[in-house]
Amino acid sequence: MDPAAILANALRAALGPSAAAYALLAIGLNFHFGYTGLLNFGQVGFMLLGAYGVAITVTVFGGSLWLGLLVSLLLAVALALLLGAPTLRLRADYLAITTIAAAEILRFTFRASPSRDLTGGVFGLSGFAAEFNALNPYTSGIQIGFLAYNERQLWVLTVGWTLVALAVLLTYLLARSPWGRALKAIREDEDAARSLGKNVFGYKMQSLVLGGVIGALGGVVFALNLQSVHPDTFLPLLTFYFYTILILGGAATVLGPVAGSIVFWFLMAGMDATLRQAGAAGYMPDWFGADALGAVRFLVVGIGLMLLMIFRPQGMFGDRRELALNVR
Repeated sequence: MDPAAILANALRAALGPSAAAYALLAIGLNFHFGYTGLLNFGQVGFMLLGAYGVAITVTVFGGSLWLGLLVSLLLAVALALLLGAPTLRLRADYLAITTIAAAEILRFTFRASPSRDLTGGVFGLSGFAAEFNALNPYTSGIQIGFLAYNERQLWVLTVGWTLVALAVLLTYLLARSPWGRALKAIREDEDAARSLGKNVFGYKMQSLVLGGVIGALGGVVFALNLQSVHPDTFLPLLTFYFYTILILGGAATVLGPVAGSIVFWFLMAGMDATLRQAGAAGYMPDWFGADALGAVRFLVVGIGLMLLMIFRPQGMFGDRRELALNVR
């Protein structure tokens, strides 16, 4: 086994474009769950709309990348309004049921045969990143120690982590504003907040829209990195990855989602490389193959999340009291 190669793979993934995209999605979920106490189990739906908004606008309608970005954000706003209007006045579990169902409805709709002319069906869409690549200011890649990225990867990294930095700054400013304090008050006891004259429904809707828009940006970065979108990529499992990242870093913290995403991808990629090298070296049993590798990764993630919730539910940077949510 080659520890240097394992470390290189882990670091490359931890700082890569996918980590930036997941950080954005976890930041959006942080507004929902961390600051407002909304149980959104369909964040992957906002991710799907962000990715497909750009892909469909550019590939099918021949629009520009900027128009596609605007469409993605508008679709995220529309989904948040559609989901929030009938559920945010009710208990939190209604929102959880509605959001996870809506994400699956979107996925099956986008992969259905009648949608093939618009979404590509099960084959998805590609060829929408040409304008984005044309904006690339880098003419060569970079290598720093174990890390090596070509010029295209470096461009996606720059855009992705710049958006993460802006989202972190926005979180910092809003969390310390009267608006952010009102969200925390609603999370702790919305009846008390309502008795003080706060429009609880309005604040919840604003949080749902903002978190959904940030999640859609994560979907855009994810799509531009892969340069293709497929509906079966956006499985419900991804939402629980985002929750894992959020809880790992610390809910209702500014840097928690970012740190959680970096650590999550470092562990996942390092584990993947270790298991593959162990299998190639003959250290694993004969039945251990590609399918078993994926199962072991999911098993370890599940066990890790259970242990985290038992022994350190506040995550790396969080406060245990932030998870004592009154989600009614």
